[in-house]
Amino acid sequence: MKRTSLLLLFALAVLGARAYAESSGQASYFASADQQQSRNLTGQVLTPADQPLPSAVVYLKNTKTLAVKSFITENDGGYRFHALAPNVDYEVYAEYQGKKSSTKTVSAFDSRANVTLNLHIDVNK
Repeated sequence: MKRTSLLLLFALAVLGARAYAESSGQASYFASADQQQSRNLTGQVLTPADQPLPSAVVYLKNTKTLAVKSFITENDGGYRFHALAPNVDYEVYAEYQGKKSSTKTVSAFDSRANVTLNLHIDVNK
């Protein structure tokens, strides 16, 4: 009986805290990772002199599932990946005519909804 009363009291306290958070605009603290908004990754593939590299291939690797997506850059060197999970780290790099950029990481700890990363490839090497 005492244990049931304690569990009921705890449940009421959690519900009360959640109701207070929702009324004060702090509900995102209680939101699960599935309820958080997705992220977007955009950027450009450029030479060291900041000239765009059209038709470069950008690879995006989900470090949790190891799934890889690719994007062929547009005329301005631009690329984009939408609807990325907010609680996953991603690795991104680009290739152009056999040359490769360094690999960059989009961290799950980065809470921005829109992340911009420019990738540079030295095509003269």
